[in-house]
Amino acid sequence: MVDGRPLLLRGRLGHCRGSTLPGPEPARTAGPAGHRGPSRPGPQNRRRAGSRFVTRVAAIDCGTNSIRLLIADVDRSNGTAKLTDVVREMRVVRLGQGVDATGELAPEALERTFAATADYAALIREHGAESVRFVATSASRDARNRHVFVDGIRDLLGVEPEVISGDEEAALSFAGASSVLPIHDGDQVLVVDLGGGSTEFVLGTPNGVTAAKSVDIGCVRLTERHLHSDPPTAEQIAAAEADVDAAITRAGVDVPLERATAVVGVAGSITTITAHALRLPEYSPAAIHGAELPIATITAAAADLLAMTRAERAGLPYMHPGRVDVMGAGGLVWGRILERLQSLSAGRIVTATASEHDILDGIALSLN
Repeated sequence: MVDGRPLLLRGRLGHCRGSTLPGPEPARTAGPAGHRGPSRPGPQNRRRAGSRFVTRVAAIDCGTNSIRLLIADVDRSNGTAKLTDVVREMRVVRLGQGVDATGELAPEALERTFAATADYAALIREHGAESVRFVATSASRDARNRHVFVDGIRDLLGVEPEVISGDEEAALSFAGASSVLPIHDGDQVLVVDLGGGSTEFVLGTPNGVTAAKSVDIGCVRLTERHLHSDPPTAEQIAAAEADVDAAITRAGVDVPLERATAVVGVAGSITTITAHALRLPEYSPAAIHGAELPIATITAAAADLLAMTRAERAGLPYMHPGRVDVMGAGGLVWGRILERLQSLSAGRIVTATASEHDILDGIALSLN
């Protein structure tokens, strides 16, 4: 049971990716923070508009800190896929609570995740998505009891959740980020996906991924492992920095970081740091997406967030409540990565770009 509701919902999709939910109801669009907006005419699962052939899909990304839903129309009429958002939502469920220390998913974390998934299942039915894919990443990869998670999601959503490898996560992140940011011939773009439990380094060209590595550093993991004080002590910061520096070195064995000609950062920690660097009056995806800032500006903003108390971070107008306690670690990780990249590039890389499009978009694009 979740909040008194049975876990098994009516109208199951079947235990495979790409099944069909029962008939659609009128759609509601999502605002920037995932709040649903005005109604619009009811969708059809597949529709033609002129010569276009469009499929409605639903993608769910379940990470260490948050679970996110994207319902989108995918237009593949011109040989490339274009996503049009119908609903984009995010809930902080902290699935990875304590996993670094215990190796298991906590019952209360599972309950929060199942409750969010039940709500997402209702939205997917309402909006008539034809294909659904649920992808789980770092926390569920690391947990001994991940079968409890897999069974619960299957019963709720009717699709088999995929606990993907770090390399698969990296490829999906690159696909999502590169779908909306131009990559030109000769570019070697490094996409960095800074999550709650892991961080992915993905190097790619216009032809796709050339090298990728996932390392176990993330804002939740580092907070639980090292940053216990509020604000963290110098000793705690030094220990966390040593972890991050070692992880970057490990990533560099598989990914030639020194070859990067540009850097794109994705996921909530990086977009929040960007909002802080821009001093936004509120969280604005439109202002954040594509923002290319000097590395010195970004690292200063990251260090500022690390030095703040949680109460100070909570008072920032662009800070999501579910990120308050882990944003110091997020700032530490992003700052160390950018400083290393600037050094490795011998000064060639002096800016970094933030993207609001990431693994969630990559999951949606992977669906037919």
